[in-house]
Amino acid sequence: MATETCPAQQPLRGVRVLDLTNVLAGPFTCHQLAHLGAEVIKVETPGRGDLARSLGADPDLSACGMGISFLAQNAGKRSLTLNLKEPRGKTVLKRLAATSDILVENFRPGVMDRLGLGYPTLKAENPQLIYCAISGFGQNGPWADRPAYDQIIQGASGVMSITGDAQSAPMRVGYPLADTVGGLTAAMAILAALHGRPRGCVIDVSMLDSVLVTMGWVVSNYLIGGVVPVPHGNENPTSAPSGAFQCADGLLNIAANKDEQWQALARHLGRTDLLDTPAFATREDRKRNRLRLRAELETVLTTRNAEDWAEELNAIGVPAGAVIGVPDILAHPQVIDRALLGRFENVPGVNRAIDVARIGAMFNGERPAVTTPPPELGADSTKILHDLGYTSEEIGQLRAEGVI
Repeated sequence: MATETCPAQQPLRGVRVLDLTNVLAGPFTCHQLAHLGAEVIKVETPGRGDLARSLGADPDLSACGMGISFLAQNAGKRSLTLNLKEPRGKTVLKRLAATSDILVENFRPGVMDRLGLGYPTLKAENPQLIYCAISGFGQNGPWADRPAYDQIIQGASGVMSITGDAQSAPMRVGYPLADTVGGLTAAMAILAALHGRPRGCVIDVSMLDSVLVTMGWVVSNYLIGGVVPVPHGNENPTSAPSGAFQCADGLLNIAANKDEQWQALARHLGRTDLLDTPAFATREDRKRNRLRLRAELETVLTTRNAEDWAEELNAIGVPAGAVIGVPDILAHPQVIDRALLGRFENVPGVNRAIDVARIGAMFNGERPAVTTPPPELGADSTKILHDLGYTSEEIGQLRAEGVI
């Protein structure tokens, strides 16, 4: 997946990141930074590495330490195995920190301090170091020491309580929402810190905080309006008709949130009679009678396929889109034409091609892309240590004694 890049596509070129993270939130953070041009050194435990190496839908890849969960978030990084419990391993990390701009870790709060590698120690090595700690609940508070996985945060944040409908809620969101939002929050904070002067700080990212912040309307409706959030399923509680409607072959999302959109929808469906129905006269009327309105609209919508309706409704200014499965959207020209996916041929440890998602932004019309595949465990240890000034003999001894 080699590509020519311009400076705008690699704004973090020359920035070094130490990635001490595991599984998803932290690796996803550093995944974003790598695609933006940063040099990312993934520091992993000898013999085991990131837990994500053994996770994913392909058991054969998991068994050889290149699990799909790892492949998804680690392209463009280099892997250094390092025993941080061993004094010489700590020394290596300190030397790396002295040459780095950013360190990201997602251990439980206090682990790095107990290892003797917390922020005060590493700041002494490099006062300009940006140290980002990602955890489930943050570095302080009554829940700080609790272990946190994505579903734990989804449940604690209230996300599950409002996902699904009255019969199915509480329901988890169908992908690791909390990990991903936490990772994006960390990446945003790190990029802001890079512009701070004087440079150098500790960033505390809580996955719980990060998710709550993204629930702006839900949280504010309660804080300001006193409305206790409840699950609405596929219905948009702020307007009607706005939600997922049954068509001949599946569901169609329609967002007729403005009066003129509602009127255009009714006319296009040949249901102008609904415009004269008192139960649907105003937005509030339609919201109160949304189930009745849905039934009326579906008498027409179920006669044709969702994508056909989507084409026609968008053409007349009514926002609409078919509900599409993951395989279909990944193969759609809207995704393919914008180069969201990147391919690596004959990946070491995998021995075949893999496709992975790149960063969700374009610069001057081009998608940033890393040029190297996800690394095998410890693949770059020798080169990284040589660059730090270790001799071949010293590296051999570290390897023989399990430090790397």
